[in-house]
Amino acid sequence: QMQLVESGGGLVQAGESLRLSCVASETIFSRAVMGWYRQAPGKQRELVASISKYDHTNYADFVKGRFTIFRDNAKTTVSLQMDSLKPEDTAVYYCNAKSGALYLWGQGTQVTVSS
Repeated sequence: QMQLVESGGGLVQAGESLRLSCVASETIFSRAVMGWYRQAPGKQRELVASISKYDHTNYADFVKGRFTIFRDNAKTTVSLQMDSLKPEDTAVYYCNAKSGALYLWGQGTQVTVSS
């Protein structure tokens, strides 16, 4: 069964931190580029960060220096550590797995940052 299950969203104040986690089935995790996207109300979904199976990372400019993506291969989990959160980081965050023709999304988790 191929699925992504996210956790860790919530409500925080500006400057605080949150960690999002996404558990993937092993068949996906071992071969996919794992990523986090976000979608704010009225805006398009956008890439936040991604990490390959070789631990090559890619970050959107708006999170560089604040967010860190990392994988735990033993737990088939990809996490996003979000520090120094800003109100403009408020969005639904989605876990994503890409491998060839496979393109899989999680259900999304809400992150709200108050000023």
